[in-house]
Amino acid sequence: MKNIVRRTTLIVRDVERSAHWYEHVIGMTRFYEGEVVLSGVGMAAGKAGDRTHLVIMKCEHPDIGMIGLLQWVDPPLPAPAEIPTSVTYGNPTFVLSSDDCREALRRAKELGSHIHSEPHEWSVTGADGQLKHFVSVSVFDPDGYFYEFNQALA
Repeated sequence: MKNIVRRTTLIVRDVERSAHWYEHVIGMTRFYEGEVVLSGVGMAAGKAGDRTHLVIMKCEHPDIGMIGLLQWVDPPLPAPAEIPTSVTYGNPTFVLSSDDCREALRRAKELGSHIHSEPHEWSVTGADGQLKHFVSVSVFDPDGYFYEFNQALA
């Protein structure tokens, strides 16, 4: 059996605000945009007949690493009162390889993102047994999804 993770879809409060964040901070582009009417079978949220707006964002790879942004349009899906600023069970952590994590941080600050960590250096032993050195920053997107930008150091 062969399975490939191509996309993660995130439920968002405002699909246009979120798409702008992914374009500006991560540098993603829009791959797909359209209305999706739920069948009531496949998605473990909402109900049959719910209208949603889906925007799929992509990075440089043509088949993997996409992020879907899904907003309930009719009826609106009630959002939690507080936007998360920590990660726990059930919350994903997105890890990005970056060629300029400080620029990603600057752009995230421009959009008022919650910043978890400023640039910091750290090291880890990689799968090949070699020590890898990084500078990293960590931020939350407008809906509280957590992103760690890692820039390899020479």
